[in-house]
Amino acid sequence: QVQLVESGGGLVQAGGSLRLSCAASGRTFSGYAMGWFRQAQGKEREFVAAISWGGSRTYYADSVKGRFTISRDNAKNTVWLQMSSLKPEDTAVYYCGGNSKFLSTRPEEYDYWGQGTQVTVPS
Repeated sequence: QVQLVESGGGLVQAGGSLRLSCAASGRTFSGYAMGWFRQAQGKEREFVAAISWGGSRTYYADSVKGRFTISRDNAKNTVWLQMSSLKPEDTAVYYCGGNSKFLSTRPEEYDYWGQGTQVTVPS
């Protein structure tokens, strides 16, 4: 079992930056690929970014490429999502997920989820 706790969300003006954190506890964190997803009100959960268990491979949704950066520190059991040039359409609850099998963009392939953290970018 892996427990995930997100933090760092908040209200930020368009063009601003936020850094989300996801702290993991439980089973070996380094064995999991990690992903960030988001869910806007009334919409499906969508992929944002993912990172391999060792951190050497990353993958981004086209909508955030060049603006968001995913990183991890296995010694600290933490994965981050650095978000810059934020837009109103980035407003959503952001979730981190752990995947014991492979780097994936599909939420149904993730084994564990955090409770989410709200990011609001007013228009």
